[in-house]
Amino acid sequence: MKERVALIEERLHRALEPQALQINDDSAAHASHAGAREGGGHFTVSIVSRHFTGKSLLQRHRMVYGALQDLLPGEIHALSIKAFSPEEFQPSTTTT
Repeated sequence: MKERVALIEERLHRALEPQALQINDDSAAHASHAGAREGGGHFTVSIVSRHFTGKSLLQRHRMVYGALQDLLPGEIHALSIKAFSPEEFQPSTTTT
């Protein structure tokens, strides 16, 4: 799964130039889930990017999904996203 986290990180850095990025692999908690049995991982992404400034939550999520589109639905089965502009970001907002 570390390879998948590295892939997600690389794609997000390339597309969104994050100032802060945290990726949690939640796959172990979903081991019996159908998508996990088929090989797809479950991940939580917390990301801070200037590209999110002035964007709605839906637009931000679409930007993240767009950066990861070639990993969906194969490598990534489920993705939880916390997306912030630099102005909104406070370190406590990224904790799970």
